[in-house]
Amino acid sequence: MSFQAESYGKCIIAGEHSVLRGQPAVVFPVRPKFMKLEVESDDGDFTAQFLGQHGEELKVLFFGLLEQTLERLGKKRKDLSGALRIESELPLGAGLGASAAICVLVSKWMNHLGYLATDQLYHFSRSLEDIFHGESSGVDIAMALEGEGIRFCRPESRELVAASWNPTWFVSYSGQRGSTRECVSKVKELLAKKPKLGEELDQQMGRSAELSQQALRADSSSGLPLLVEAVKMGESCFKQWGLIYGQLEEHQAALYELGALAVKPTGSGGGGYCLSLWEKEPTNVPFELIPVS
Repeated sequence: MSFQAESYGKCIIAGEHSVLRGQPAVVFPVRPKFMKLEVESDDGDFTAQFLGQHGEELKVLFFGLLEQTLERLGKKRKDLSGALRIESELPLGAGLGASAAICVLVSKWMNHLGYLATDQLYHFSRSLEDIFHGESSGVDIAMALEGEGIRFCRPESRELVAASWNPTWFVSYSGQRGSTRECVSKVKELLAKKPKLGEELDQQMGRSAELSQQALRADSSSGLPLLVEAVKMGESCFKQWGLIYGQLEEHQAALYELGALAVKPTGSGGGGYCLSLWEKEPTNVPFELIPVS
């Protein structure tokens, strides 16, 4: 194997949207949802194979991204060689950071080929993610590069979050896809029409991120109620932004009915995955709960 790299899905505990305007975000990996890129050899004609549960849906997106990447680096498809394999267990458009994962993996591959300097990995990956979201906050890219729980603040400040206990928390799919670009636009519209409310919600989400970090650094007995408060603060922001509706709203209600202590969207909202926090792992849940690590 001449090159291989792996990236994980992400769960934003707090900080969505407000991170674009300088507030902090706390984000953790979802390791069961991963994406892996491998090149067997740097020799021979370039071929690409897509594997995994979500490999096929990645195919069209990947080749469009590859063309953009090569163009920005002044390269052509004929400059590539070897058998490329991409395995994806990360769904697209679900709020788990699939676009960031593939942007980081492609950038690391370009770095391996000598087309991109190591110190440019973050900025180049973020510029690629702009293709999908219009304006990348950088938090998903930072998570994809680090692969550990981090506190992130623009432009690129990131530090590891050393949790002193392991919360019982999961992500689960609402059954509804959300558009990051549309959700970001909706929040910006609110800011333009109601600037005071928009600023208050940004600050509230920032407090949610700081409280999350404080909770994770405490012991479990005092940290759990703080984390519940932090997650509910984040949920309140999403409600006031108007980004919880349809199947997403129904899914959150189902999680509360099953005994979740706190629930919020993770990602841009409008659909995708939810974060749920529990006192203990639930049983007889009618949908998949994926652990946040």
